[in-house]
Amino acid sequence: MRLFRLLYIIYIALRFGLDEFILAQDKFNPWQTLINGVFFWRNKSQPRALRLRLALETLGPIFVKFGQMLSTRRDLIPLDLADELAKLQDQVPPFAFAEVDKIILATYQMPLNQVFASFDETAVASASVAQVHFAELLDGTPVAVKVLRPGIANVIGHDIALLDTAAWLLQALSAEVRRLKPREVVAEFAEHTHSELDLTLEAANCTKLAANFPDKKLLVPEVHWDWCRQQVMVMQRMHGTPISKMALLREQGIDIAKLAHDGVEIFFTQVFRDGFFHADMHPGNILVANSGPDKGKYIALDFGIMGTLSDNDKYYLARNFLAFFNRDYRDVALAHIESGWVPQDTNVDALETAVRAICEPIFNKPLKDISFGRTLLSLFQMSRKFGVVIQPQLVMLQKTLLNIEGLGRDLDPNIDLWQSAKPFLKRWMSEQIGWRSIAKKLRKELPYMAKTLPEMPRLLHAYLRQQSLVEQDQSLHATLTKLIATQQQQALWQKRVCISIALLASLEILIFLSTFWPLTH
Repeated sequence: MRLFRLLYIIYIALRFGLDEFILAQDKFNPWQTLINGVFFWRNKSQPRALRLRLALETLGPIFVKFGQMLSTRRDLIPLDLADELAKLQDQVPPFAFAEVDKIILATYQMPLNQVFASFDETAVASASVAQVHFAELLDGTPVAVKVLRPGIANVIGHDIALLDTAAWLLQALSAEVRRLKPREVVAEFAEHTHSELDLTLEAANCTKLAANFPDKKLLVPEVHWDWCRQQVMVMQRMHGTPISKMALLREQGIDIAKLAHDGVEIFFTQVFRDGFFHADMHPGNILVANSGPDKGKYIALDFGIMGTLSDNDKYYLARNFLAFFNRDYRDVALAHIESGWVPQDTNVDALETAVRAICEPIFNKPLKDISFGRTLLSLFQMSRKFGVVIQPQLVMLQKTLLNIEGLGRDLDPNIDLWQSAKPFLKRWMSEQIGWRSIAKKLRKELPYMAKTLPEMPRLLHAYLRQQSLVEQDQSLHATLTKLIATQQQQALWQKRVCISIALLASLEILIFLSTFWPLTH
């Protein structure tokens, strides 16, 4: 099955003429000529960007998501490709309404008109895994209904299996690739992707993210749990302008510079304060409220892929960021060693120098003047030299950073990412290791302390009594040990005395017998 899927991928790539992306160099001319001769019937008159988008749509959701990520990296790919791939964010061809009707019937065991007062048959958004329709509940509440694509679980399962096979092959053939832990990376990606196939999990993610922002700094739709099932999710209908429509946002009076800075703060809040972040932040999943008291605030959509970080991950990430901001490259090197991201025997001085050479050129520059493509290449070369171990749990964070960077570049090319994030990270680190951390932990433990405080005298008495018994046991044990030692010593002397008496008795007997049998007899 995997072999057939691989062959199909190669066929689709050749059918849409994607070989020109790989074989454009002169040294590949013979291969290009051969392929053009075999596939003489294909039509390559369409622009290359359109053919790439169509090929990714044909190959399915995994490849659509890859295209979504690429569309945010205008600094890495040509603009024609970025513009066309941006259509993958919410313009994937929808599946037929007849299929939606079947899914609704199978999910609720009742026809659609007994669940919703009205239901728009035209999808308002269609993505790689599901599509969204506007509707009204029977009580008139306007909602958005998300429905999984039929048969999507099998398609994703096959593609993940193919990726795992490719990762296994690369890992077996190359020690360099093995260091990057490709199978673990695929497993991490698979875990997050499979979570998208159960919309009750997405509803739970949505609820948790909303609870993390009670101040409404980030707007998250309310979930209508009574109508949420594995294949269908019903949530509050949100009104806003897509973040990608910059001209319209300006016409609506939205402060674009403030929007850019708010986005940085929201991202770092999710990562470092909560350790729970939206890991699919492409422009198709972000709206901006354009009216009312929440005008100018971000609206988050699509919560199928969420990232989590442990306290240890958060600490070392924040330490690395702050060290970068302060140009303390030695602390960056030490943080990498202490966290286990590089071997313990790594030369700290050499690692510090390598990090300095990579990061120093990008400071005090706006995003538009920074070549992150070159920086990433340099970091990869450094990681290969120093044996940096890829952390699979950070893969989603790395992907989100790419999306945030692309979004920030579109909103405000002059934004200084470092200066926007530095005050937030300083405050966060103070809360983790300063007096704020002590106060926070005391507040957290206060309910437990209040509960156990009345019991403290009894607990203290029990503890002292136990200690007294232990001391008595220790004293008794010491006494017994001493008695046993004394008894053993006495037994030893008794044994020696008995042996001595026996020897003396034997000697006397010999002397007595010698008087009757003289030796000269």
